[in-house]
Amino acid sequence: MSLSKVNSSAATLTKNRTEGSVVPSSGMCVTCVDGCIGMCEIGKSAFRGHEVIYPQPFGVITTAGEKNYPVDYSHFNIMGTAVGAYGVAADSDKAIFPAVNTEVVIGHDQGLKFRYPWIIPGIGSTNIAKNNWEGLAIGSALSGTGLTIGENVVGMDPEAVMQDGRVVETADLKRRVSLYKDYQRDGYGAIVVQANIEDTRLGVQEYAIAKLGVECVELKWGQGAKDIGGEVKINSLKKAQMLYARGYIVLPNPTDPVVIKSFERGAFKEFERHSRVGMVTEESFAKRVEELRRAGARYIFLKTGAYRPADLARAIAFASKYGLDMLTVDGAGGGTGMSPWRMMNEWGVPPVELHSLLYSYAKRLADSGKHVPALTVAGGFTFEDQIFKGLALGAPFVKMVGMARSPIAAAMVGKTIGRAIDEGQLPVYIERFGNSRDEIFVTASALRHELGDTVFETLPAGALGLYTYYERLAQGLRQLMAGSRKFSMNYISRSDIACLTRESAEISGIQHIMDVDGAEVEEILGGLTRS
Repeated sequence: MSLSKVNSSAATLTKNRTEGSVVPSSGMCVTCVDGCIGMCEIGKSAFRGHEVIYPQPFGVITTAGEKNYPVDYSHFNIMGTAVGAYGVAADSDKAIFPAVNTEVVIGHDQGLKFRYPWIIPGIGSTNIAKNNWEGLAIGSALSGTGLTIGENVVGMDPEAVMQDGRVVETADLKRRVSLYKDYQRDGYGAIVVQANIEDTRLGVQEYAIAKLGVECVELKWGQGAKDIGGEVKINSLKKAQMLYARGYIVLPNPTDPVVIKSFERGAFKEFERHSRVGMVTEESFAKRVEELRRAGARYIFLKTGAYRPADLARAIAFASKYGLDMLTVDGAGGGTGMSPWRMMNEWGVPPVELHSLLYSYAKRLADSGKHVPALTVAGGFTFEDQIFKGLALGAPFVKMVGMARSPIAAAMVGKTIGRAIDEGQLPVYIERFGNSRDEIFVTASALRHELGDTVFETLPAGALGLYTYYERLAQGLRQLMAGSRKFSMNYISRSDIACLTRESAEISGIQHIMDVDGAEVEEILGGLTRS
């Protein structure tokens, strides 16, 4: 049985001619016929070439791999109990799910606090991020959760001002930071500025610290979707030339007269902008951490991707040795922008395997008395059950879960509903809830009461969508935690989940469901059966 779906996908807008009869290993039609127009990925590649490497249409979609991994988080179940309570009195009138505390506090000085144990770990210069930033930033801020401004935002900003190769003024980054900070409440949450090699050369993080009051910065080694630098598509020759002048890899070369003529006559419609891959060394890592501390960074994070185990070991070792505040580890298969489609499916260590390795490395460091930063795991998390499992698998070291595609989806749906309300074009399945934001968004009334009419009326519908989605996750998580009798985040443990397959047990070190509570069962039944 093939684990991959090859040669046809909604992501590449391709399909097989004989959809019911496909060769599993190649994905080709069993009978490939001379005369076919080329609907499959091979066929489309025959006339559009490298364009078919990437999911389409760019700028209005998020994409994730569709490979069916042998083990995933559905292979674990959450263990409830009928006995006791942790974090609250074992009293039926007190141990109720609304009493569950979902707050998380991290940082070397315990100065970062989040209302919920999740964060958006990095969305940057793609159109899908930029076009939904209002909803993402304001919704995250109101919820008291973290949001990371990803790579290349400054480099892509046509209004950014550079002097001697360093940024001195921006429009987009300033807007992104202020949208979050203007709606932040009671000190909860954090806006984080991430940097890749181009951002570092431009001095983006130093600018964000000095001019925008950003306290949290993040070094980026990679992500779960790909093992190359970030890329986007550009449909403007002028912008492609600007990015080329700023030092980006732009394909084809927008300064080549032949390329310019080809673009102008419509032979192709988009340029590709690529970032360089970083070259990690301990010396350069230590130097950069020290530079950021001297620049005034209060908290320093690291985000890495689904690289091989030795690179994961380097990530947690460097984060430990140089006193970082958080390490985010992103498993294979995810993606929010334009990662190469085959790479997204066939590259890297899948989430369960990667997160299991992360736990074992963290435990080894902790057992030897070394600093273990707060850990965040990412890779396809969308709902409260998965969040609980991710926290439990990595407990007590994993403090948060990273999510990007699902928050973007919630913000996009909220934005679309808001537009439909304004245009009086609500679909029937939404109109049955009402015709206004206060009627349709179930959190609106309470939020209006908390913020007041003036502030509430400034909220974009995308922010209401994200806030309402987060409210659902929070209540669902509280229910799961109450069922496990864990009423505070620090009580979640690896014993709160069990494996449904022997393979998942072997990989994760979590007990198989038939082995759970063996000693306690013997204690309960042993004395009775021996008497």
